Amino acid sequence: MAKIKKGDTVVILSGKDKGREGQVVKSLPKDGKVVVSGVNMISRHTKPSQADPEGGVKRREAPIHVSNVAIKDPKTGKAARVGFEVRDGKKVRVLKGSGEVLNG
Repeated sequence: MAKIKKGDTVVILSGKDKGREGQVVKSLPKDGKVVVSGVNMISRHTKPSQADPEGGVKRREAPIHVSNVAIKDPKTGKAARVGFEVRDGKKVRVLKGSGEVLNG
């Protein structure tokens, strides 16, 4: 089970986008990275092709290492660490500070 999943709201802890928030669009567990919407934007120069006749400079999100993001606590609005507990026979994600159970 992953500590950060698709759909989680996260806070960026380091880098050029430090302090910004966004939702996880994609999780890449093999690489230990996540893609966050609107954060870590890169420009990619593309040649015109049949699929994209315009070509030009395209902007998109690049993956960020999972150690540089933390889940946003819904109560406090700050970054929180995540742990695991077994409740009612199911393994669930729990916020360390508040003890709140995360959905999923």
